[in-house]
Amino acid sequence: MDFLYRHALKPLMFKCNPETMHDLFVTIGEFSGRFWVLRKLFALIYGYRGPDISKVVDGVTYRTPVLLSAGFDANGQLTRILPSLSFGGEEIGSITAHPCEGNPRPRLTRLIRNKSLVVYKGLRNHGVDALISKLKRTPRMPNYVLGISIARTNVPEAAADVEAGVRDYAESFRKLVESNTGDYYTINISCPNSYTGETFIEPALLARLLPHIKEISHHQPAYLKMPINIPWEQFSALLDIADTNGIEGVIIGNLNKNYSHLNHPEDAPKEFRGGLSGSPTFKLSNELIKKTREKYGKRFTIIGTGGIFSADDAMAKFDAGADLIQLVSGMIFEGPGLMQKICKKYAERKTPAGAGKG
Repeated sequence: MDFLYRHALKPLMFKCNPETMHDLFVTIGEFSGRFWVLRKLFALIYGYRGPDISKVVDGVTYRTPVLLSAGFDANGQLTRILPSLSFGGEEIGSITAHPCEGNPRPRLTRLIRNKSLVVYKGLRNHGVDALISKLKRTPRMPNYVLGISIARTNVPEAAADVEAGVRDYAESFRKLVESNTGDYYTINISCPNSYTGETFIEPALLARLLPHIKEISHHQPAYLKMPINIPWEQFSALLDIADTNGIEGVIIGNLNKNYSHLNHPEDAPKEFRGGLSGSPTFKLSNELIKKTREKYGKRFTIIGTGGIFSADDAMAKFDAGADLIQLVSGMIFEGPGLMQKICKKYAERKTPAGAGKG
């Protein structure tokens, strides 16, 4: 199946518009997830069936330590099919307090030689109310974790001032908590493709946001999605603020905004807009995971994401200090068998069941 993907399906897909292909596969995945026989078929081909590699992290049990990153399933349409692809969970979103149309096209651009996508979606999603309604109507798959990423609504009104942004985040967070939707929440402060930019990666401003999140009583873990293009001193200052405000963990990290990190920068669009996924994020992410683990020990759960194209890449994230991993671009470039390979490699290491920050 990997051979067929790489040599037949992928070449055909990569001749088509990437956003059109994304939308098509989400539609196919949502349809397939409705039927037991199709879920079973995908599981027979791509499902992990080896020794127990489950982990308990912050009280949440993950069947496998491999998650789908935020950005692919923005509106929670794939929650029934993804478990058949060896995922232990996913991060839905990023969702916002109000619906977002997103940025003008092109919102996705492939940089094939760089093993990267230019992502310029602009938080395109149906909004938190629609997501809650969707997940309430959709049967939950057993032993599959649903994280939800929350961002600031990408409209001029939400960009009016810092307090407007704080209220926007808090509105989504409160609605999710009160409806008991989601197994963990991520506060995404590092999306650059919006009117507001990355306002809350400034420590002084994050210190104004997180107390409002903290005061909303919740039992699900709350995480912070971190940028990877800021100095360590600023990164560490953000972690200190997260620590004092009861944030359980961090996701390291978001897209790379530095186009000079491309191996073939001449392939990039002339107008640099959007963040880089995939390979350009790998080294930066790993370095920040390692530094965070070294400085803070087990204080934070770390979910490592960025540039995972092989089982060895995934192991590098764990070796750096990640408790769990997330991926998207690797699945697109390498095919749906990648997650199974990672799970098998992880099992070979004989990691004790339930290891990690629990």
